[in-house]
Amino acid sequence: MNAEAAASLAGVKDADRKHVFHSWSAQELIDPLAVAGAAGSYFWDYEGKRYLDFSSALVYTNIGYQHPKVAAAIAEQAGKLCTVAPGFAVDVRSEAARLIAERTPGDLDKIFFTNAGAEAVENAVRMARLHTGRPKVLSAYRSYHGATSTAINLTGDARRFGNDTATAGVVRFWGPYLYRSPFHATTEAEECARALTHLEDTIVFEGPQSIAAIILETVGGAPGVLVPPAGYLAGVRELCDRFGIVFVLDEVMVGFGRTGTWFAADNWEVTPDLICFAKGVTSGYVPLGGVAISAAIAETFARRPYPGGLTYSGHVLACAAAVATINVMEEEGVVAQSARTGAELLGPGLRALAERHPSVGEVRGLGTFWALELVRNRETREPLVPYNAAGADNAPMAEFAAACKKGGLWPLVAGNRLHVAPACTITPQDVSKGLEILDGALTAADAHVV
Repeated sequence: MNAEAAASLAGVKDADRKHVFHSWSAQELIDPLAVAGAAGSYFWDYEGKRYLDFSSALVYTNIGYQHPKVAAAIAEQAGKLCTVAPGFAVDVRSEAARLIAERTPGDLDKIFFTNAGAEAVENAVRMARLHTGRPKVLSAYRSYHGATSTAINLTGDARRFGNDTATAGVVRFWGPYLYRSPFHATTEAEECARALTHLEDTIVFEGPQSIAAIILETVGGAPGVLVPPAGYLAGVRELCDRFGIVFVLDEVMVGFGRTGTWFAADNWEVTPDLICFAKGVTSGYVPLGGVAISAAIAETFARRPYPGGLTYSGHVLACAAAVATINVMEEEGVVAQSARTGAELLGPGLRALAERHPSVGEVRGLGTFWALELVRNRETREPLVPYNAAGADNAPMAEFAAACKKGGLWPLVAGNRLHVAPACTITPQDVSKGLEILDGALTAADAHVV
């Protein structure tokens, strides 16, 4: 590293440690990597070490880093109009909404723009409550919906523990998860049927007349890439129709090509009443989220003001990024590429790793969205680390993650799982390279198998 790079690194690290307050962290116990640049499926540090990013940042750089067409569109928009209040009609905002609405399932043709996914969830729940006049919302235990007030209370995973006020009107239920079935199922069909019976019982015993919405991640992201069994989402749709409940799908992580379709719901041909989106809509280049709204719910607010809004709703720079990202995905066939990468490369490659490594209990996923569940024992399915592990309890996963990074792969590790979510545009050569690094790193996990 030359003197200029060393000085830049020292300055970045010093300012970070003095002034940046990092999320989800004990501030004095972390040492963030200083990133100097990124392109495509890679980023690099100030020493020039390159990392193949198997996390897509936080599962959002769907078209990779620094796509020139999107960067140019943002610059062009900045030269023309940087910002304007959300109450005005603006060409780029209208075009972003049109392009998104054209790709949503069914009649979800109205788009309410937010800054990010958590705000999308907040507003979707608000819409559902106002539309139905009911207070309760049902969400799954294995879920993550964001870190704002309602969203974190809807979240099922351990990140809610320090924020849970028990005042958000949330009722939780168990979703399907055959590998660790809460219903003692042995087949996907059994898991689906029993999960739907459990959800119906929850609705009945909570009082359908009090339930505004059921919110689900179409494919559970943070909980471990939980792909629903065939028939489950259609069954939830039927329950919502029967009891007059709004069906909300959280596609913040899985929309815009991640699962090999524009929206993950397309994999099961299900249309919800509201879809929450963010992340991949701009490939994360400028923050943008939103809610796609059905005709029936939009009609509720045709002559009744919607009591919600954001200063930067539909920010024109973000909308320019969305327009450019969607057009790039269309022109370059990114959605179909994601589907092929999953079916032909990632799926087979990860399953081959499972055959060689006893620490891999299950492989699951689709498109460019996969998970390896790591275990101490395949027979008992004991997780490699306990639920919500930290410190010494989390050492096996920390060792595995360190081995990935040493090999030049940046992993996304959550609990006892490796989430494999590279850019939807990743090349076959980089998939092979990533799998090769994982093959070596998994020996660190294998060392803890009993």
